[in-house]
Amino acid sequence: MAAKPSVLFVCIHNAGRSQMAAGYLSHLAGDDIEVRSAGSAPVDSVNPKVIEAMLEEGIDLRSQKPKILTTEAVQLSDVVITMGCGDVCPFFPGKKYLDWQLNDPAGQGIDAIRPIRDDIRHRIENLIAEIKSQSSAV
Repeated sequence: MAAKPSVLFVCIHNAGRSQMAAGYLSHLAGDDIEVRSAGSAPVDSVNPKVIEAMLEEGIDLRSQKPKILTTEAVQLSDVVITMGCGDVCPFFPGKKYLDWQLNDPAGQGIDAIRPIRDDIRHRIENLIAEIKSQSSAV
């Protein structure tokens, strides 16, 4: 991994799962890990219920905008985590790819989004621990 590891979160619309994951990683890892998120077919804005759920955690996603997945974003990342984007994510040798099976928060109410959010937080905490252990092993 690079001196400063980089993680890219990818989902279809870049409006829910990938935004929550990027928000948690930025919040919990600070400047230790570079964070990117993108979508294979991004929409115009982050899901308002996702924003509400993350605000409950003290993480403000209101300034975030969904972004299109680019080959460059994948090339610049050490770890690529897909969340239901299928086969559209480009593959590059030497990258670590993970596929997180998570429910889609699109069209869901806040009570359905909270368990998705909490699952993502748990996965992010484990990811940070894994990245830190790999960085210290180098």
